[in-house]
Amino acid sequence: MSLNPLPLPDFYRPETAARWQFRADPTALLAAAGQWRRQHDIAPAGSVEGGVHLLLIDVQRDFCLPEGSLYVGGRSGTGAVDDSRRTAEFLYRNLGIITDVTATLDTHLAFQIFFPSFWMDAEGNPPAAHSAVAIDDLQSGRLRPNPNVSDWLCGGDTEWLEAQVRHYVEVLGKEGKYQLYLWPPHCLLGTEGHALTGVIDEARLFHSFVRGRQAWVEPKGDHPLTENYSVLRPEVLTSHDGSRLAAPNDALLDRLLEADRVVIAGQAASHCVKSTIDDLAAAMRARDPEGARRVYILRDCMSAVAVPDGQGGFVSDFTEDAEQALQRYAEAGMHLVDSTVPVSDWPGFAG
Repeated sequence: MSLNPLPLPDFYRPETAARWQFRADPTALLAAAGQWRRQHDIAPAGSVEGGVHLLLIDVQRDFCLPEGSLYVGGRSGTGAVDDSRRTAEFLYRNLGIITDVTATLDTHLAFQIFFPSFWMDAEGNPPAAHSAVAIDDLQSGRLRPNPNVSDWLCGGDTEWLEAQVRHYVEVLGKEGKYQLYLWPPHCLLGTEGHALTGVIDEARLFHSFVRGRQAWVEPKGDHPLTENYSVLRPEVLTSHDGSRLAAPNDALLDRLLEADRVVIAGQAASHCVKSTIDDLAAAMRARDPEGARRVYILRDCMSAVAVPDGQGGFVSDFTEDAEQALQRYAEAGMHLVDSTVPVSDWPGFAG
């Protein structure tokens, strides 16, 4: 397998990274794939043992484009757009090296525990997005779960629901990972914002057709009673009465652990990327103490959530959280790399 980068295909247009309406043309990509495979003598992915697995986390329109309901612009304001362009170009240039591509899909419905619609304040109104829910808010009555959701969620048992949300907030506090944060509705199943951003969808489909490998997708996050930042594990697995609430994604974890190399990009560095890498790192420590050295994080293909306040500042800015996480991963033995650097120059990649 050659580690030399390939050229960018003629059909690729970098400006599509910023276009909400851009969509891949699978028929045209399939037609182009055969010629590209022959021209560059690219072997089928199935002929490679182990391989290189590219994990693309939540590269969806709502996160990756300014029109999205939760655009990850970072502090620069162009973060996710730039990230998408670099990610697509990385995939094209290394199409003969990458054997598998998995794209995760943040997948939500109208009422989720992390949406304002799930809650009511003392006056019966939904709280504002980009606010947090603390146990004091529940105990004081400042916030309570919207009683309308109890009918379809728990058979109308509002007491059970109130006990469950208290349990949930308490478990989050004990684990110390996140405080329950209310996000604006995003990545709603059936909406345009749920779809992969076009420039990356085009690149992953082309890879699939050229290498003869399925374009894998992994939905996450549709359980109304738990967050699912990580694709590998929901934030809370059990309900207050001890019953199973949700389950880890062991099948995807196994596929990632089977790869010789795992390369990670996506959105947002401060949340879903961070949580996924945390869970992957924990699994690797348990199974293979040296496993972290097989992970490569494309630090120039991810941005942190930074919500502008319209006055030059930010309502919320999680950039430092992302930077601290990246430092932890480097200390654990994972590699922080740039997509624009040839993989032959990445530490340990060619060995």
